[in-house]
Amino acid sequence: MKVLICDKTENEYIEQMRAAGLTVDVRDDITPEELPNILPDYDGMVVRSRTKVRQPLIDVCPNLKVIVRGGAGLDTIDYEYARSKGIAVMNTPLANSASVAELAIGYMIMMARSLYQATASVKAEKWDKKSFNGDEIGGKTLGLLGVGNIGREVAKRATVMGMTVLAYDPYVKELNGIKLVTLNELLAQSDYISLHLPKTKESAGMIGVEQFTKMKNGVRIVNCARGGIVDENALYEALTSGKVAGAALDVFAEEPPTDWKLLKLDNVIGSPHIGAATKEAQARVGAEVAEKLIAFAKKGK
Repeated sequence: MKVLICDKTENEYIEQMRAAGLTVDVRDDITPEELPNILPDYDGMVVRSRTKVRQPLIDVCPNLKVIVRGGAGLDTIDYEYARSKGIAVMNTPLANSASVAELAIGYMIMMARSLYQATASVKAEKWDKKSFNGDEIGGKTLGLLGVGNIGREVAKRATVMGMTVLAYDPYVKELNGIKLVTLNELLAQSDYISLHLPKTKESAGMIGVEQFTKMKNGVRIVNCARGGIVDENALYEALTSGKVAGAALDVFAEEPPTDWKLLKLDNVIGSPHIGAATKEAQARVGAEVAEKLIAFAKKGK
């Protein structure tokens, strides 16, 4: 089986695939313009969030049998269309969970203690101790939108830190140790709201003006899931009005953003979609990608 690696993958696991008999070519700098000319020669491809696999690309790749997405989200792939063409679409949903969960928890602590602002202050050679009287996150209520692998990892860590954890997930009916509530109940009761659900037709724009009005005054928002689930214009208004005390964003509707107004607010901290960007997560992603492709190739023989 001939495989094209379109995004960065750990070399150890590329060699593992080659040792198993796969022909693996690495083009982790390939552009969208180059893909339609190169990919038709391949049976499989490995992508991360950078490479988009849409219907027009699929249509010019008659030999394509499998797409493996290193990571959890499939929003960069027209996966239903791919499957309708007989192409297997796989992801690595467990590999990133701990890293993304740790970032979400870290973001909560940063907001609670104004660590970004405090760091900027001392870097400016100010000793403004009185301006940074923060909050403990222990004893606060965390509302999780989505309790898949990542949401559950966040819940474990938050519980250990003394938070009360609520969750809304229409696809989960029962969950040990986490109280499942309606969306409106979660919005009304949470001091922190952290998003951990995929972007789908149903979830796109699910947090907008109406939902912000139902939240506690002074709520803090964390989004390490996908951009577009939160209406960014509505979030901007909620932040500038004081309804939302702070937001921590690892993802955006457009990446990179074309409108930076959210990130210019003093009560917003952000990062360039780095939830899975740890050495440990990258190693787990590579291992799982290799395992899935080797198994697929053996099954096809």
